[in-house]
Amino acid sequence: MALIALGVTGGIGAYKAVEVCRGLQKRGHDVVAIMTRAATRFVGPLTFEAITRRPVITSQWKPGANADIEHIAIADEIALLLVSPCTANVIGKFANGIADDFLSSLYLATKAPVLIAPAMNTNMLAHDAVQRNVQTLAARGVRFVEPGEGYLACGWIGKGRLAEPDDVVAAAERIVAPRDSALRGRRIVVTAGPTFEDIDPVRYVGNRSSGRMGFAVAAAAHARGANVTLVAGPTAIEPPRADEVIRVRRAIEMRDAVMRAAEHADVVVMAAAVADYMPSDPAASKIAKADAPLTLTLQRTPDILADLGSLSRRRATPLVLVGFAAETGDLLRKAREKRTRKHVDLMVANDVTTPGAGFEVETNAVTLIGPDQEETLPLQSKARVAEAILDRVEQLLKARAAVKS
Repeated sequence: MALIALGVTGGIGAYKAVEVCRGLQKRGHDVVAIMTRAATRFVGPLTFEAITRRPVITSQWKPGANADIEHIAIADEIALLLVSPCTANVIGKFANGIADDFLSSLYLATKAPVLIAPAMNTNMLAHDAVQRNVQTLAARGVRFVEPGEGYLACGWIGKGRLAEPDDVVAAAERIVAPRDSALRGRRIVVTAGPTFEDIDPVRYVGNRSSGRMGFAVAAAAHARGANVTLVAGPTAIEPPRADEVIRVRRAIEMRDAVMRAAEHADVVVMAAAVADYMPSDPAASKIAKADAPLTLTLQRTPDILADLGSLSRRRATPLVLVGFAAETGDLLRKAREKRTRKHVDLMVANDVTTPGAGFEVETNAVTLIGPDQEETLPLQSKARVAEAILDRVEQLLKARAAVKS
């Protein structure tokens, strides 16, 4: 389908580039591998040559008289330059126009889209110099696959490891084979993260939601051409690119922001873990520690999903409304009942006690519950779950359009 230049740079994640290469080929694409000198210390060029059945480019000094200027020839042919993994060093070269090897020369020579999957130590990723370089490239239109969090080769735990190969391949596919999405031009509101309900100026009632699931939905919707409003509670991770990001803290603030945005929306995805209860009378100053037990009186927070269901039923054109049911038992019965009671089109049900699913992890296992169809998705990245959710949303939008016509 398309010729993709796969740049491989010198990091331990280079071994995952082999899986990325295979994933691209399974989707019908042709791949030419370009390895930096440092990359060859981690994976041998012969590996990529055997997979791609093409010579692997490791130097810009092609031997032989009157040899082609290869980086210019490839620059004109490729549909995408994908660099996975991409080190801080190569990001810096790209950002500052340094062309001292084949890969950096190709970046300057090509007019094809560029996709980068960074991988490095946590502190390196967070360093001002690296972040400035990333921002410079993003401003030029370079796209990024966010690195994951977890154990790094250096022994640290944090953000910086290479994204999973399936996620890198999916990001590349969205660029080289853009789909005619039913979400293109639609307005979609996505909520993400927890809400915090204050007990006093120091303490709060909250939950362990990281926001990753909602962020994945927002990123996937934006990639499909939707106009995305992201309403995010307090999260430790940065939100993805969206047309509008609204930061909130409390459930009441989230309700106000969501209801305003929903007035002009086509789709709302309520992925946030909104607190069900809040202290009735938060203290104005820190509650002093005492020997006696402390009693808190809690009251219900607004039921945002139910309010959206009511709004949708009043509209001439109803919303496509997606809710989430995070449970610890009797999952499907509770999710089905919640979908019906709150007038939700699609309920995403997940058991947060399942290892690797739910809060504070990068994977999820869910069941998608519609009015006449249920689909169980095995444990996989939240990015892939987000794509499956949006596939169902697109089906709902197309079905409604068909009824109108």
